[in-house]
Amino acid sequence: MKTNSCIKKEKVTDEELVDFLLGQRYASKKQRTAFKIRVWNFTVKSTYCIKRFFDILGSLALLIALSPLLLVVIIWIKLDSSGPLIYRQTRVGLNGKHFNFYKFRSMYVDAEERRKKLEQQNESADGVIFKMKNDPRVTACGRFIRRYSIDELPQIVNVLLGDMSLVGPRPPLPREVDLYTLDDRKRLQIQPGLTCTWQVSGRSDIPFKQQVLLDKEYIKSQGLWQDFVILLKTIPAVITGRGAY
Repeated sequence: MKTNSCIKKEKVTDEELVDFLLGQRYASKKQRTAFKIRVWNFTVKSTYCIKRFFDILGSLALLIALSPLLLVVIIWIKLDSSGPLIYRQTRVGLNGKHFNFYKFRSMYVDAEERRKKLEQQNESADGVIFKMKNDPRVTACGRFIRRYSIDELPQIVNVLLGDMSLVGPRPPLPREVDLYTLDDRKRLQIQPGLTCTWQVSGRSDIPFKQQVLLDKEYIKSQGLWQDFVILLKTIPAVITGRGAY
């Protein structure tokens, strides 16, 4: 006569797993919470270190590979109009920290003063950011380097310095942050990047509120593989110049 014996497998709860890892059968709620917080902090810091490693490696590789293009652009900007080569601007980064944001100058030196007269022509539907497809403040060289995002290349230095990452929400201006809702400020919970989800999906053609939604989706599901996919999608987005102005 055959007898079948089976062992019933009980599902292990999170609390029981924490108790086991703590080395004791019964741990207090306070101990379990403290342990979970430590594990979470360790995971976050480890992920940041790995991402930072790839940011340094990637930014150095880009600077070397793009050095001939950078040289040509430098000469063109100098011949096209008077003014500094690099445009420095204060932007808001991780946790609201301000930093110097670098771009190739694509506008005339009096662009900020002339903007006041153009406020009524803002083509951004939400009114938080300022965008014009035929902005008269942009130089001839500026129109070309903007279309193909070449003006953004100096931000590779920002990545190298640790102000930005290769992938992440684009860093806003302080005056834009002043107009943020509490929900919009979630964008500041992560390091800003050179490229992001909405930049590979239409750039300036996407309304600000939708940009915020896409950024928040990225923050919730961020990972190295997702960053790699966004970087790959950035190449055709830059070549086609869709939504760039």
